Amino acid sequence: MSHDDTGRLVVDGVELARVAREIVPAESALPVPRESARNHFPGVVTDVRKDGVMAQVEIQAGPHRVVSLMSREAADELGLDVGVVAIASIKATNVVVDVPGGMA
Repeated sequence: MSHDDTGRLVVDGVELARVAREIVPAESALPVPRESARNHFPGVVTDVRKDGVMAQVEIQAGPHRVVSLMSREAADELGLDVGVVAIASIKATNVVVDVPGGMA
């Protein structure tokens, strides 16, 4: 961490991602994209794992950890890397619900 010319605290994106894993960050003020998905989780990329074809991207969005599987090409084109601010948009036709403690 350092300070800029005006005295504001400046935090490196990789360091921010490390801190985001340890605490529940405040919700980001990112604009919500115009699309049909209604569940948007703005946050910080905390992990990216890539192989030859696929990428696994982890985003800490407030108290939620969101993991997305996508093509490596898509992750590269979006510039997804640790510390990048991103929005996870979720649209699902199936939702599985469970209760704590398993079966009743």
